[in-house]
Amino acid sequence: MSATRKSRSRHSCIRDQEVVNRFTWEIVHINIYLMKLCQFWAKALNISGPQWMILLAISDLDEGDGVPVNAVSKMLQVDSSFVTTQSKRLEKSGLLHRNSSPTDARVVRMSLTDQSHDHLSRLAARQEAIGALAFEVFGSDELAEFFEKLSNLKSRLGKARLKLSLDF
Repeated sequence: MSATRKSRSRHSCIRDQEVVNRFTWEIVHINIYLMKLCQFWAKALNISGPQWMILLAISDLDEGDGVPVNAVSKMLQVDSSFVTTQSKRLEKSGLLHRNSSPTDARVVRMSLTDQSHDHLSRLAARQEAIGALAFEVFGSDELAEFFEKLSNLKSRLGKARLKLSLDF
């Protein structure tokens, strides 16, 4: 490889890394904004941001028979003891049911109460308006493609994290 080619390749790698760095910071800032939005919605229910995320996870995952603690902890990438502690607080607030699984008493299944469903229904129109504002730059096909690419990126970053953890 010629010196000129090596120089171009090195500059290309540097440029690529700069783009990755800029992308990383954009994602960090997007995450901060999303967490602030979660705190806003949580405040409307007088709960914490992480508790709001637990309610959303249960809402998304529940297919009628409740959701195990470990499924929520996996979705939120937090320890199951954290979900257990926070879900007990949500249960005391009347926003969550916690029941032992009929097939395995060691497994606690969580579901939203009618009160939670009512709160989420009242917030739905405002959430849709915020979502429309945030994603108005995309057409529906573009949005689907964007989400697909983000999903692939998430998967690849998970693999990269695993590879890196094995290296250390």
